[in-house]
Amino acid sequence: MSTPLEDYALLGDTYTAALVSREGSLDWLCLPHFDSRACFARLLGERRHGHWSLAPCGDDWSITRGYRPDSLVLETTYRRGAEEVRVVDCMPVSTRRPDVARRVEGRRGRVAMHSCFAPCFDYGSILPWFQMEGGRLHTVAGPDHLTLDADVTPQVCGGRATADFQVGPGDVVGFRLGWTSREYGSPPAPGDVDVIEATERWWQAWAARCRYQGRHREAVMRSLIILKTLTYAPTGGIVAAPTTSLPERPGGVRNWDYRYCWIRDAAFTLQALLGAGYVKEARAWREWLLRAVAGAPEQMQLLYGIDGTRRLPELRLDWLPGYDNSRPVRTGNAATQQHQLDIYGELMQVLHQARRAGIPPSEDAWRLQSALMDFLESNWREPDNGIWEVRGPPQHFTHSKVMAWAAADRAVKAVRECHLPGPVERWKRLRDEIHHEVCARGYDAARNTFTQYYGSTATDASLLTLPDTGFLPATDPRMRGTVRAVEQELMNEGLVRRYAMTDRTPRLDGLPQGEGTFLPCTFWLADCYVRQGDSARGRDLFEYLLSLRNDLGLLSEEYDTQARRLTGNFPQALSHIALINTAFALADATGLSHRRTGGRQDTGKGTDDVLR
Repeated sequence: MSTPLEDYALLGDTYTAALVSREGSLDWLCLPHFDSRACFARLLGERRHGHWSLAPCGDDWSITRGYRPDSLVLETTYRRGAEEVRVVDCMPVSTRRPDVARRVEGRRGRVAMHSCFAPCFDYGSILPWFQMEGGRLHTVAGPDHLTLDADVTPQVCGGRATADFQVGPGDVVGFRLGWTSREYGSPPAPGDVDVIEATERWWQAWAARCRYQGRHREAVMRSLIILKTLTYAPTGGIVAAPTTSLPERPGGVRNWDYRYCWIRDAAFTLQALLGAGYVKEARAWREWLLRAVAGAPEQMQLLYGIDGTRRLPELRLDWLPGYDNSRPVRTGNAATQQHQLDIYGELMQVLHQARRAGIPPSEDAWRLQSALMDFLESNWREPDNGIWEVRGPPQHFTHSKVMAWAAADRAVKAVRECHLPGPVERWKRLRDEIHHEVCARGYDAARNTFTQYYGSTATDASLLTLPDTGFLPATDPRMRGTVRAVEQELMNEGLVRRYAMTDRTPRLDGLPQGEGTFLPCTFWLADCYVRQGDSARGRDLFEYLLSLRNDLGLLSEEYDTQARRLTGNFPQALSHIALINTAFALADATGLSHRRTGGRQDTGKGTDDVLR
């Protein structure tokens, strides 16, 4: 059985990310970037597919772990009787090249330690050559090249390098894994600079820019750090998750690659960052967006590679058994070929919010928005694949039409509030026309609820976001009815599914049914409670969701209420975005501002010079 997702910790350096288990095994790492081929892929297979374990020998160890405050430096402490040892892990934040630092610290007694370094390139399909050169271990296969520097000498045997050593009180043994290539040359030998402490300072300096000072600061800050970790520093693109093919249901086939930049998720991320005062990140994302979507509006995709790449062919890695035997394992994502109308509204909404937050107007951004509006005027009546990327026939999804309305609404406001040029009267008529059609065709008066798509009797959790767009207030009787429909049809043990998946409802994508409850949707329901004036109910639901995080504050995409476990790609940006937004809504509802006044402000210069 695969290691539970709850047992994994996230490491990252804003270039790529790794997952380390509670037992000290690094089981997932793609180098040099988020979407590169994994050199440690045990997460989706077995030990032979690549891992790096570092832990004390023997059994019966009591394990506790945690991140250092406001950082992504992980400390794992092992205790057994009179013995105690600590392993400190991080990925130094640096522009040189991605690497991993691991340090063993003796605390009490004399502890025997074991390291097993066993990379396997190209998602666990290619065993590398090992070569010792001085005190450095090289592992090479084709274009892939890793180096390992250590304070102990590893022994190479059978496709892995192992090291057995002991530490007593005050002893320190360090390891440094580096990625290299012919272009960049080998990493320099580890110097005197303590990269772990330097990395801690970098993260804490970044966290100090946060304006949120509400009741749930720890949860909000941890989520913000995760969002920053999922940002690709060279371009500003934000990946949806650092993993691929973690199943929505163990043993199922809904296994997708999330190591790319979704316009929708990135827009949601930008809203959360702006709300917390991170203007620099918002500006960088806008520049990534303008580069990525450059071209004809009808060619705009719902997702791109971290550098703006458009072609992301979906492939199957048949040699990997998958997490909990969930096949197929996929790389790439065929959703690039889908048409999703809602992303135009998300984009228009977040760019308008960026202007209101003080990001200087961009002629290129407004030229793009004007071109998108010309496209929407002619195409908003067409069916699409919807927010959930259903792999079936396009439908007239109600949520998609509402987001087309949001696009027109933000275009009107941009002209009126920001004095930008545009045919405001025409856009007003478009806005009114879409609003009228949605209320007429996307609403079931007999059941008093909006429906998943025109003519459908099913509800959909995406409808909970209508008040956030401004389409209708949460207190409108139609929204109250929609909330009740979601509670009755989509809730399972207090959590919300995306849409109904039973024998009585049509399959939208033709895939076998079954998935966990979708965590962002449950946060959206909490938001509706708060906006309807029931802050106590919203807070109770929010606190329940917080209890589902693992011990490090991480959330995946979904939750299996039967098995009581996290499912789906991990950690998931959208879940943490929704957490942040609900915390903001609760703070605003209490009349206590979550915006810190005075103190350090975000000047846009950031903290990038701490390690440079």
